[in-house]
Amino acid sequence: MESPARRPRLAVIVANGVTGDSRVQKTAVAAARDGWDVTLIGRSATKRVERSRMGPIDVIKVPVTNEFKRSVNGRRNRPLRGSVTQFGIRDQNELNRYQASYRAWVRQKSAESAWAKGPRKASLKTVLRARRALHQLRVRAFNWEERRSETPKDPAPVRDWRRDWPQLVDIDLAFGPVLEKLKPDVIHANDATTIVTAARSAARLRAAGHRCVWIYDAHEYVRGVEWPNRRQAYAFPAAEAEFIGRADAVVTVSSQLAELLTADHKLSRPPVVVGNSPVREVIGSGRSGLSVRESCGLAPDVPLMVYSGWLGPERGVDAVIDGLPELAGVHLAIVSSRVTPLLEELLERAQTLGVRDRIHLVPYVLQHEVPDYLSSADLGLTPFRRVPNCEVSLPTKVAEYLQAGLPLVTSDVRVIKAYVEEKGLGTVFTWDDPKTFVAAARSALSRRRELAEHITEDVLKDLSWEQQSAALLELYRSLSKKTPPGPRTDVPWTVQETPGLNRPVKASGEGADPTWRKLGPTRIKLGLGPANYAGQGAAFAQALTQAHPDVSVEVVMNQLPQSFDYPADVYVNAAGLVELDVQLEQVKRVIGRYTHVLVDAFQPLFGRLNGNSIQGDLAALRKARIKVALLAHGSEIRDPARHLERHEFSLFRDAPEGIAEKLQTKARNNLKIAERSGLPLFVTTPDLLEDLPTAQWAPLVVDVAAWASDRPVMERERPVVLHAPSKRWTKGTDRIMPVLTELHDKGVIDFRLAEGIPWSEMQELVKSADLVLDQFTTGSYGTFAVEAMAAGKPVVGYISETVRTATQGGLPIVNATPDTLREVLGALLEDREGTAAIGRASVEFAHTYHDGSWTAQVLGGFLK
Repeated sequence: MESPARRPRLAVIVANGVTGDSRVQKTAVAAARDGWDVTLIGRSATKRVERSRMGPIDVIKVPVTNEFKRSVNGRRNRPLRGSVTQFGIRDQNELNRYQASYRAWVRQKSAESAWAKGPRKASLKTVLRARRALHQLRVRAFNWEERRSETPKDPAPVRDWRRDWPQLVDIDLAFGPVLEKLKPDVIHANDATTIVTAARSAARLRAAGHRCVWIYDAHEYVRGVEWPNRRQAYAFPAAEAEFIGRADAVVTVSSQLAELLTADHKLSRPPVVVGNSPVREVIGSGRSGLSVRESCGLAPDVPLMVYSGWLGPERGVDAVIDGLPELAGVHLAIVSSRVTPLLEELLERAQTLGVRDRIHLVPYVLQHEVPDYLSSADLGLTPFRRVPNCEVSLPTKVAEYLQAGLPLVTSDVRVIKAYVEEKGLGTVFTWDDPKTFVAAARSALSRRRELAEHITEDVLKDLSWEQQSAALLELYRSLSKKTPPGPRTDVPWTVQETPGLNRPVKASGEGADPTWRKLGPTRIKLGLGPANYAGQGAAFAQALTQAHPDVSVEVVMNQLPQSFDYPADVYVNAAGLVELDVQLEQVKRVIGRYTHVLVDAFQPLFGRLNGNSIQGDLAALRKARIKVALLAHGSEIRDPARHLERHEFSLFRDAPEGIAEKLQTKARNNLKIAERSGLPLFVTTPDLLEDLPTAQWAPLVVDVAAWASDRPVMERERPVVLHAPSKRWTKGTDRIMPVLTELHDKGVIDFRLAEGIPWSEMQELVKSADLVLDQFTTGSYGTFAVEAMAAGKPVVGYISETVRTATQGGLPIVNATPDTLREVLGALLEDREGTAAIGRASVEFAHTYHDGSWTAQVLGGFLK
């Protein structure tokens, strides 16, 4: 194989939002580490293309319309009318549907032309030209009579996957053009949802003269899935059957599934087996320090079983709950990303059986942290029912449990049972008999140490992503005939998705009061509040409604006498929240009006009706089917004791008497709510990930255009250095004042301390400064630092490693502590050109992370 001048290009495609799909992410990272130029293409949660990065990996999320689906439904419901009226166009929507249908046909036939040979190729080209002419005529003349009606709820399949599940064609119409513009050397298609796109795009690229190979990665046994309706149950196996034989190679997750696919589709070569296992290299690194046992609040000697992963009827967790009454003192941790109707049913069942107090809901963690997170439990559970799709592979959770050192208790599904019994890794029960589960669990608990000894080095090596992905990387090379120029050691397995750092900076302009789409007739009706700290509720509302056309928002703010009048839709007198009429008014305003609510600062929505935190209101919100997420800003979740342990100059060392104790009680109560609620969690500053590592960072939103400034920095002989503490103890002001006062008195800097300054004057002070000093006590940065960066000012402050990691090293704030500030300022004054460059990078960073677009994208998954 020849080494190419450029890195060979790999496109990994998946029809979901990428975030949370561990196999897809690990595939992309493994290839990037091997030296490939990788682009990850997924589905956007909005109607816009979303772009981000995972280290060197480009992530493109594409919006998928339902135009072809509508076109099919229109023909399905009115076939006679459609045939009569196809020479007229009623409106733009129906023109879009017709054109989508035409483009889908062109993609199919052009791919067939690429596959065909001899006379058939010439014939297909003639058909394409004729259809193109007819299409141009119909675009001018087509006129649909009326909008098509809804289809029956679960109609029988028509035996054509394009008509039975036209969403597959809509995915192809969205993803195909992006793929073909990218011109990859290898396309890696994940699941049957992308097999159509990969096949057609590869064929079209080859026909255009670009050599492209494609791989189909079958994550599950499509024929064995219990699909929710009959048309889908026909369409997915049919689409797989039509295109799997055209793939240059097939990859799947187990040897058993490989055998089934080979037999079902008469494949000339069996699929390459690549199990979905954890990355072993990062296990035991202690990055998050989070423990499933600590999340449950259990002592080390309390027996703890854990179930991790998706909850579906076929997963059999009900059998575990039915057995718990016979397992006195044994607790169950359920690792789940959200509370679902099924989970509520299971918890109600547990309540009836009297075991609810021994079941703990604990949140997801990042995929590379799962084994460490689970390792404090005693047993891992795979209680699957014996349905075809559960019988044919080792699920990801088996590898995660074993890498965590946990023996298994498994039902008698074929592949897991055989593996566990062969290796002696656990006990087996009959899937539909809770009594046998009880016996298996008791046996595993009593023999835990013996069973754990069977988790050998050979088992762990085989069930590692490093081992499994090696075959995949070799497959890329052998199929494409391309060899990457060399591995990339700068790409860690733990790389996380971040916004692209090379987005164009927006033009500056005057700021305006935040505006957002008020609560109205949209698909998603979001309530946001009730804290609205620093006006972030209003800023989030503006960002979300700009990015998501189907979202409207109502911003609520509980007002205290000392609070600022930040923009909001509803202001509630905080003093009146103890009054019953005020509480009932809040209930009436929320229930029946919101579909989603983003609760900030853990404050209750219904006043003090159900207590002093959001915990008491959650039951009512769940019953109302309102989707809830929690948003933390700072002191309500930051644990003072932990902060003091981690940071030498912690703000809590200088806190007024009694403040740290009060905040610690508040933070620990809120941490329990966060950990046990199973709700999506977000934080506005990345340092809070130290306290809430299962959260996602949804960055502060600032009107960056309003802070833009074209004034030069570091050109004055005596640079202006600005520090503006809201409270001195929170910024470390008294610790840095001696250095600043000394340098000011010597004429080295012009130091300005701004305290109690109105916002309008503060903006002018920032724009006229050369350097801005933020905080030296928390390890992070807040709204003021973002505003200074937006103004192009180099910012100096204390930044923790957690915050650096969250931005993949892109944060331009110059790191300093009270002990190093003199040295840092000296270096900045010495290299004035370099310091000015930091200011320019700061503008780009503020736009990239804090103009609201990235925050809206992070929250997009919650708003689905």
